[in-house]
Amino acid sequence: MNPTPLAERMRPSRLEDLIGQEHLSSPSSFLHKAIKSGNVPSLILWGPPGVGKTTIANIIANEIKAPFFPLSAINSGVKDIREIIDKAKFQTGVVLFIDEIHRFNKSQQDALLGAVEKGVIRLIGATTENPSFEVNSALLSRCQVFTLNPLGKADLLEMMHQALERDADLKKIQVELQETDALLRISGGDGRKLLNLLEIVIDGIQENPCVITDEKVMQIAQQKVALYDKSGEQHYDIISAFIKSIRGSDPNAAVYWLARMIEGGEDVKFIARRLVILASEDIGNSNPNALLLATSSFEAVKIIGYPEARIILSQCVTYLASSPKSNASYLAINQAQALVKETGNLSVPFPLRNAPTKLMKDLNYGKGYQYAHDFPGNFVNQEFLPEEIKNTTLYQPGDNVREQELQTFLSKRWKGKYGY
Repeated sequence: MNPTPLAERMRPSRLEDLIGQEHLSSPSSFLHKAIKSGNVPSLILWGPPGVGKTTIANIIANEIKAPFFPLSAINSGVKDIREIIDKAKFQTGVVLFIDEIHRFNKSQQDALLGAVEKGVIRLIGATTENPSFEVNSALLSRCQVFTLNPLGKADLLEMMHQALERDADLKKIQVELQETDALLRISGGDGRKLLNLLEIVIDGIQENPCVITDEKVMQIAQQKVALYDKSGEQHYDIISAFIKSIRGSDPNAAVYWLARMIEGGEDVKFIARRLVILASEDIGNSNPNALLLATSSFEAVKIIGYPEARIILSQCVTYLASSPKSNASYLAINQAQALVKETGNLSVPFPLRNAPTKLMKDLNYGKGYQYAHDFPGNFVNQEFLPEEIKNTTLYQPGDNVREQELQTFLSKRWKGKYGY
C-alpha cells in the first residue's frame, strides 16, 4: 500500500476540481474570483469533516504562491502562533492555516488579532462548529466566513469513481463497486474518510479483480477501523444517540452516551452547547427551568473543565432527560419563518409603528395603539399581526401541565382567536 493515504493523493490542486462545493468553486463565486485576483481575505471555513476545508486552504496558498504554515489547534498554542507571526514579518502574503480553530481559547485567538489586522498574515481557519459561537467576535469581524455543504451521495460516489480512474496505484487493479452502501454509511459523509476506507478495503480484499460488497466492507472495517477513524468515537452518531435519548426521556441511555463522549475526549463545551439547544428545542415552556439549568451548566463547565465537569454535565443530562417534553416553541419559529418567506415583507400596522418624530406622528405612525397596562388585567384585544395574515396561529402550547396553563391564559384573553 502506498504510504500516502488515498485522500491525500486525490486532494484537488484547483478550486474547479473540488467536489460538492459548487457555490464556492464556480468561476462566478466570490472565492474563485478572489483567488484568481490574488486578493484573498482572511477567512473562516465552516463545515462538517471531510468536505474540503483543508483542501481549499492548500489551493489558496498554491494559487497565490504564498508561504503556507499549517497548525492544528489541538496541539498548538500561543508560542507556535507567535513563531509563525515572527517569520511572516520577513515574508510576503503568508497564509496561516489553523485546523479546528474553535479549539483555541480566547487568549490564543487574541494572539492572532494584531497580525491579521495589519496584514502580516492571511488567516484561514477551519471549523466544524458555528464560528459565531466559537470564534472571538473581534477576530470574526476581520474574516470572511464561508460555509461548506455536507457531501451528498452523488458527490461521494463521484469521489470514489474519480479515485479509481485517476489514482496511479488503484488503476493497476480492476475494481468493481458492486455495493456501496456500507462505504457511504461508515464514512458518514466524510470524503477523506471515504477514500481512505476505500483504499483499506481494496488492500484487505487483495484480489484482482477486486469486487467490493457491503459484507466485505463491514468485515474489513471492523478489523481495521482504527486505520481510518483515529478518534474511534463516531462523533456524529454518538451525539445523535445522546440527543435522541434525552428527547426520548431515557436518563440511563443519555448518561451512557455522555460517558462515551467524555471517554472519547469530546470537547466539554460542544456537549454543553448541545444541551442548551435541546433544553429549548425539546423541552421549552413545558419546563422553563431546563433552559436555565442548561445555560448555567454551560457556564460552569467552561470554568471547571474536566474531570469535574463530567458531574455537572451528568446532573444537567439526567434532569433534561427526566423533564416533560415540548417542541411547541421550535415548531412556532419554524412556521413563522416559513410564513415570512411565503408572504414577504408585510407592512407593520400603523398602530404598532414607532413614532419618535413629529413627521411620523403626522403620518399616523402609532395612531390607534392601545397601551395594555391601561386596561383591566393588563390586556386589550387589538391586532398585532399584519392585516394579510391576521388570526394566524403559530404557537400552539404543548400537551403538558405547564403549557396547558399557558393555553388557559391565552384562551381567556383571545377567546377563540388564534385557535386558543
